[in-house]
Amino acid sequence: MPVTPAPKDETDPHRKPRLGALLAAIALAAGPLTITGCGAADTADAPPLTTTAAPPTVMAAEPVPPHVATLLPGMPPPLSPTDVYAANRTLSPAVADHRPLVYVPNSRSNSVTVIDQATFAVVDTFSAGGLEPQHVVPSYDMQTLYVTNDLPIGGGSLLPIDPRTGAPGAPFPVRDPYNMYYTPDGRFALVVAEADKSLDFYDPRSWEKLHSMPVPDCAGVDHMDFTADGRFALASCEFMGRMLVFDVAQRTVLKLIDLPGGRSGMPQDVKLSPDGHTFFIADMMADGIYTVDAASFEYTGHIPTGKGTHGLYITRDSKQMLVTNRDEGSISVWDFAEQRIVHKWQIPGGGSPDMGNISADGRVFWVSGRYHGEVYAIDIVNWNLLARIPVGGSGPHGLTVWPQPGRYSTGHTGVMR
Repeated sequence: MPVTPAPKDETDPHRKPRLGALLAAIALAAGPLTITGCGAADTADAPPLTTTAAPPTVMAAEPVPPHVATLLPGMPPPLSPTDVYAANRTLSPAVADHRPLVYVPNSRSNSVTVIDQATFAVVDTFSAGGLEPQHVVPSYDMQTLYVTNDLPIGGGSLLPIDPRTGAPGAPFPVRDPYNMYYTPDGRFALVVAEADKSLDFYDPRSWEKLHSMPVPDCAGVDHMDFTADGRFALASCEFMGRMLVFDVAQRTVLKLIDLPGGRSGMPQDVKLSPDGHTFFIADMMADGIYTVDAASFEYTGHIPTGKGTHGLYITRDSKQMLVTNRDEGSISVWDFAEQRIVHKWQIPGGGSPDMGNISADGRVFWVSGRYHGEVYAIDIVNWNLLARIPVGGSGPHGLTVWPQPGRYSTGHTGVMR
């Protein structure tokens, strides 16, 4: 299916200055990019997080494309100027002793189910340590997994899991962590406080809240991704049918993008294309994906995929993207070279594919069945259902497949770079 383009002028959007006059005005007001406080409640910034991942490879000396010319300070340089996910081919030595497991948060039963990737057997179930666990999030340095418990309102907690053993630790309080990301420099854990309408920046070791960025015009803030240079992020506002752009270093809202569906839209997962030029946004009510230019942050089109579009996952070779259509039990496949949907696969017997990730070898897509209390293991080479695994809990949501290839995690269910 072709992309339905948005009306635009004849100028190549990839050559437009990023946010144009808006950023220029902010730059004049703020001066050089520095990490500064947001108010009286802010404390000193967190020092950079030390990672045990393999050291980054610097790109060869050649003309650097504009979209990666000026990186967020402290961010590892991309391995390739044309592939954001170039590092996601092989496992880092930092995860060599981690057990190959799938961790499934069951939002309605407040538990975590653990599945063996090789046998498809449930090997453990334990308490989430809090109420309504939503996602299992790998830390920036890939050494801890965190279960995000976002209830009660005004409270919340994180439950750490040791990926070497698969065993949980003791939960600790963090307010309203519906979802969680890490800034690409590893400096902050970015808690998506959906109920509070806030993006909260924490020291990822002490878990002291250092900064809060209120987003009152982004009700239902829940998912995001970062530009190739790490300097900006695009977040979805699920309950307002719009997107929010913010400056990562300055922690400043730059722009709101109203999507064509208006207030009836429900944007969900967000993913940057491998070439770093386009953001893809799953929208459950639009039954497809919206596209936004990653340089100008302008809406560029809509791609129909299926009913209840929800999750987006780049394949290991960066050639395609899996799209979950939760309300019709299907998976669509977007091909980046062909710029179209090239395949659509229905789960035999039906299902409600929600969120998940791809195995380290790139062959198996693991995804939660949100309304069916199960997890699907799907062979995406031959497109066969390998297993339908009851999790013994209700409302399985943002599962994590671990370990994942990559140098560092930007969070969510294992978005690696």
